[in-house]
Amino acid sequence: MVRRVMNLMYKEVRGLHQAAYVLGIFAFGSQLLALIRDRMLAHEFGAGIELDLYYTAFRIPDLLYVIFASTLSVYVLIPFVAKRMQGDDSSEARYLLSQMFSIFLLVYTLVAGTFFVFAPYIVGYLFPGLASDSDTLVTLIRILLLQPLFLGLSSLFGVVTQLSHRFILYAVSPLLYNLGIIIGIGVLYPVFGLSGLVYGVVFGAFMHMAVQVPLVQKSALHFGYVTKINWSDIRSVLSVSIPRAFTLSMHQFVLLILVGIAGSMTVGSVAVFQFAYNLQSVPLAVIGASYSTAAFPLLADLFAQSKMDQFRLYVTTALRHIIFWSVPIIALIIVLRAQMVRVVLGSGAFDWGDTRLTAAVLSLLAISLLAQAINLLLIRAFYAAGRTSIPFMVTLFGSVLSVASVLLLYFVYHTAPGFDHKIEGLMRVVGVPGSEVMVIGLGYSIGMILQTVTLFYIAVRKFSIQVGWLGGHFLKSLLAGLVGAFFAYITLNFFVEGLNTSRFLGIFLQGVLGSLAGLVGVIGAYRLVRSSELNEIYKSVHGRMYKARIVASQDDVL
Repeated sequence: MVRRVMNLMYKEVRGLHQAAYVLGIFAFGSQLLALIRDRMLAHEFGAGIELDLYYTAFRIPDLLYVIFASTLSVYVLIPFVAKRMQGDDSSEARYLLSQMFSIFLLVYTLVAGTFFVFAPYIVGYLFPGLASDSDTLVTLIRILLLQPLFLGLSSLFGVVTQLSHRFILYAVSPLLYNLGIIIGIGVLYPVFGLSGLVYGVVFGAFMHMAVQVPLVQKSALHFGYVTKINWSDIRSVLSVSIPRAFTLSMHQFVLLILVGIAGSMTVGSVAVFQFAYNLQSVPLAVIGASYSTAAFPLLADLFAQSKMDQFRLYVTTALRHIIFWSVPIIALIIVLRAQMVRVVLGSGAFDWGDTRLTAAVLSLLAISLLAQAINLLLIRAFYAAGRTSIPFMVTLFGSVLSVASVLLLYFVYHTAPGFDHKIEGLMRVVGVPGSEVMVIGLGYSIGMILQTVTLFYIAVRKFSIQVGWLGGHFLKSLLAGLVGAFFAYITLNFFVEGLNTSRFLGIFLQGVLGSLAGLVGVIGAYRLVRSSELNEIYKSVHGRMYKARIVASQDDVL
């Protein structure tokens, strides 16, 4: 049994759809663990000050991770490493990876050490709303500074993993990361208090890295610490990675600012926003991240070979499937939002008011789900083409818009007569304390949608992508989404009397039945309009996915 599991982990998977579905399946598994994690946190603390501190503590380490890991990212390094692989001779590629490994260890140690020392001053400046608990927050941040170290190394290992087409192994890492956090909640928190929660995060990050070590050690690309640096190589990498680091760090800066704004709102606002953000990240990881991750190595290879027709074909194919999945899911989330939140988080200290508020923020974030998924794909298309400055400028534009939208909506919420009551009535949270946090979800979505529209327009012009299919395809997906939402809504109301929705089992069954009815409606609508994606999915899953051959067994790599 163990051998079969290890063989599966080291299986080579090729092809856009096959790799995307493998990544999607494991991303779904990882997100299920993430939902269990969030349910455990919600049960233990509710939307209270403990989770405000816990989620706020991630902002600085996550920012450091994005800045440093962007330099080590597969999306930056794969093109450079691939160019240096000459048949069976991988010495130049291995040396480049060794240089990046050495520089990362040195520079991150210095930067993390600086943040460790000055954390009390930084916390007081960035999070004044949590000043009364600043000592606890500083402790959590200092422990979490180990997380970017392990995840950064894991990102570097991921270059070897993806170039070997071991997408299953690559996808297992997030599962282990969330498992570590769950261990922190269930085992370490009772012993160490809030510090135990972040010890679990660090343990999960370590496992995220460690699972890839055996493959890397046996690979021709295995690397180690070196003292001699070829700065010409490093400059060529940094010329690409620095714009990407800034691009990704923009998103973390936005979250940092939004969490700071939420920290000044009603106690629990940070937790509500983070819970809703985590829930909307489930379909984003399964759809957008899976397709963009699977497409990147193919796009980079095609661009390097100047096969632009195939490059455009892969981008278009991924776009079609992202729209195919995302639009109906947005519709179903909006209809089923309360059931989703109550089933996942509704336990213990997480009361009905927390549920309603989180559901409202979730639906506002979900509006931009399609835009977020397309944004992930297009950014990677530009990276594959070596044009990292364009995503940076567009992301900067979108980040400013997101923050400006939140601040403007926050101002209007408190000053415009009747605006607060209108949005509370629309989202069905009248009388729920802390409803002002909804402006964060709405403002974030506005910024993301405008950012993606801008990036899509530029991508169409730069890569000469044909978009004549877009309108009809989107309308088909919209029709499927509306039909699915209608079926789900009718089912929810039909079973509202027959099920005790004040209990977990009742609302769980109501949500499951509503989801199934919605999916039936979506599939039926797609069949009615003869969606080509249904046939493509069927052929990919049944025709080739299970025929991928095993390249290395357990004994070969351990």
